[in-house]
Amino acid sequence: MQRSRIAFFVFSALVGSVALSGCDQVAEQPKASAPAATPVGVVTLNSQAITLKKELPGRVSAFQIAEIRPQVSGIVQSRLFEEGTQVEKDQALYQINPDIFEAELAASKAAVARAEASIASSKSKASRYKELLAIKAVSQQDFDEADAAFKQASAELLTAKAQLQSAQINLDYSHVSSPISGQISKSSVTVGALVSAGQTSALATVTQLDPIYVDLTQSSNELTKLKRALASGALGVDSTTQTDVELIMEDGSAYPHKGTLQFSEVTVDPSTGSVTLRAKFPNPEKLLLPGMYVRAEVVEGVKSDAILAPQRGVSRNTKGEPTAMVVSKNNTVESRVLKVERTLGANWLVSEGLADGDQLIVEGLQKIRPGAPVTATAVQSSANNSQ
Repeated sequence: MQRSRIAFFVFSALVGSVALSGCDQVAEQPKASAPAATPVGVVTLNSQAITLKKELPGRVSAFQIAEIRPQVSGIVQSRLFEEGTQVEKDQALYQINPDIFEAELAASKAAVARAEASIASSKSKASRYKELLAIKAVSQQDFDEADAAFKQASAELLTAKAQLQSAQINLDYSHVSSPISGQISKSSVTVGALVSAGQTSALATVTQLDPIYVDLTQSSNELTKLKRALASGALGVDSTTQTDVELIMEDGSAYPHKGTLQFSEVTVDPSTGSVTLRAKFPNPEKLLLPGMYVRAEVVEGVKSDAILAPQRGVSRNTKGEPTAMVVSKNNTVESRVLKVERTLGANWLVSEGLADGDQLIVEGLQKIRPGAPVTATAVQSSANNSQ
C-alpha cells in the first residue's frame, strides 16, 4: 500500500512537469508579424500645359512657275541666259528677229503723222464753215460734210495711234523676258529656231524656289476631331505658335528653317479622304526642291492640365486596356485603368485614370500586387512637354 502511494505521487509529478513544459513552449512562440513593405520606384505626376503637334506627310512644290513662250512669231536671234542659273524678273531671255516689227512700228508712226495732218486740215475747214454758216455764206450741207470729214479724221488718228501701240508691243515682245525671278531650266530651242505665238511647247521654264511651298495631307477624320476639340475648349490656341510648321527631311534630319501654315483646302479628296494644307518655308540654301517628299510637324493646339505618364509605368490587362499601379494614401498598391490619347516621346498622354499628384510606380512592378504595402522612392522621369 505504501509503495502504491509512492508510485502515484511520482506519476503525478511527472505529468505536472510535462504540462508545465508544454505551457512554457506555447508561451514562448512569437506572434505572426505583418508582411514587409516592398520598395518601389515612383514618379510623382504633375499636370502641365503642353503644345500638341501632329506629323503629316507632304510634298514640296514651287512657289511660282513660269513657262516661257513667245508671244510673236519669228526666228530666234540669240539666247541671253545661261541654263540652270538664277534669272531676275524682266530679264531678257531670248531675242527674236525684230526687223519686221521695227518696220511695222515705223509704218504705224507714219500713219499717225498722216492722220494728224489730215485732222488739222479738216478741223480748220470745219471751223471756217461754221462761221460762214452763221452768215448764210455756205449751205448747211456743206458744213455737215466738213464737220463729218473732221470727225472721220479724228477717228483715223485714233486708229493709227492704236496700230502704233500694237506695233510697239510686238516689238517689245520680240525681247522675250522672264515674268518672275527664279532658276531657269535648259532651253528647248537654239538660235535660228522658228517660234510662233501661242505655241504649246515652252522655250524654257523659270521656277521660284525661295520661298517654297510644302503641301501636306491630313485625313478629314483627324481634322474634324481637331476642330471639335478646339470648339469645345479641350484644346486651346496659342496665337504665337499656332501656324508654325517644322520640317523633317527625307534623310530624317531637321530642316533648319520654320515655316508658316498658309491655308487649308475646303474640299475633301474623295479618293483619299484627306484635305490639303499648304505651308510656306524660306529656302535660301535651295535644300527643298519641287517633288521632294518630306514630313512636317504642325501645331494642333495647347492642352492645359495635361498628365504625362512614363511608358514604363503603363501596361495592358487581359482586355487590352492600359493600366497603371499607383501608391495609395495608406502606402499600398492601387491598380488603375487608364484612357490614353497618344505617345509623347517616352510618355503617354493620359486623359483618364491618373491625376495631378499621383505616385506612379515605374520600378519594382514585378514584385507587387494590388493591396500590397510598399515603400516609395522617387526616381527621375524624362518628361516631354510638347509634341
